[in-house]
Amino acid sequence: MNRLVKYSTVALLVVAFILSCACVSQEQGVPATTPATPAPGEKVTVKVFHAGSLTGPFEKLKAGFEAKYPNTEVLLEPAGSVDCIKKVTDLDKPADVVASADYALIPQYMVPADADWYLTFAKNQMTLAYTDRSMYASEITADNWYEILSRDGVRWAFSDPNADPCGYRSPMVIQLAEDYYGDATIFETLISVHSGITASESGGVWTIDATNPTPDGTKLTIRPKSVELVQMLQAGGIDYAWEYMSVSVQNDLKYVVLPEAIDLSSVDYADDYATVQTRAVKGDGTTLYVGAPIVYGVTVPKIAEHPDYGILFVQMLIGPEGQAILTADGQPPIVPAGGFGDVPSELSGMVTMKS
Repeated sequence: MNRLVKYSTVALLVVAFILSCACVSQEQGVPATTPATPAPGEKVTVKVFHAGSLTGPFEKLKAGFEAKYPNTEVLLEPAGSVDCIKKVTDLDKPADVVASADYALIPQYMVPADADWYLTFAKNQMTLAYTDRSMYASEITADNWYEILSRDGVRWAFSDPNADPCGYRSPMVIQLAEDYYGDATIFETLISVHSGITASESGGVWTIDATNPTPDGTKLTIRPKSVELVQMLQAGGIDYAWEYMSVSVQNDLKYVVLPEAIDLSSVDYADDYATVQTRAVKGDGTTLYVGAPIVYGVTVPKIAEHPDYGILFVQMLIGPEGQAILTADGQPPIVPAGGFGDVPSELSGMVTMKS
């Protein structure tokens, strides 16, 4: 009888120890469960759909992740953020991670049907990128960029407002510039005349209609993704392109640092940014994207084939390694990350929950 009591006591102590370890691991942001192990000789493919502007830091993150988890292979699929999300919501393509250049797209299009939670993890700002070969490269400044773009022979571009957040943000910056510089002709001169994209004001809010852009292709070019314009700049096909600062930094481009009042970078100007909005195509209808500070978001969709590894990838992204990578690549990390919804317990100790 005494032996039975002794063995029962030992068993209870072992169970208590295991449970305490699990609790500690969750508090420290480490998964309480071990991800599934693939068969010998096989690797788990972790699919990451991400904004094109995250290509640089995510390639570095991929290398670090595969080194830490050698049984994995990270498959990066860059695209415009809207298109990234459509792959999941409209085409039912499984992704273990979705990262958007506009965090608001996740609650707008994915929650609650396709995702239960999301995090905000990085910031950015709009810049006008160029190279030494760009026309008037030696003259352009934060005070005269809009006049330079209007000059004869200057070719410039932005991405598709119907596919890419950088695309629907670019016209916002140009519309905000009218009030900042005191020139009511800037939008018409730069955009409407060359693309068919229009802007109209009602109740103090400007609505930009970009549902059917028709760029002339000589003065103004529009491409699906902002990162596609980098190659055009470097090849001399265009003189200027609207890019996030991170993209300009990562590709060693020159760029105009714009005033905070128009570059969509500062929460101090959130009310001013909200006075512009872009109407774009969404499915069979249209949607409005309201001007706001540029904040990136990430989630693990419900359709994920390997959600455990998706969570591990997000852990690395918002942890010290990811923060260092983002900082070096011109995308200031949000520390701690902001959490929304039913954030997994493995991440809860690494985020600040938001309403």
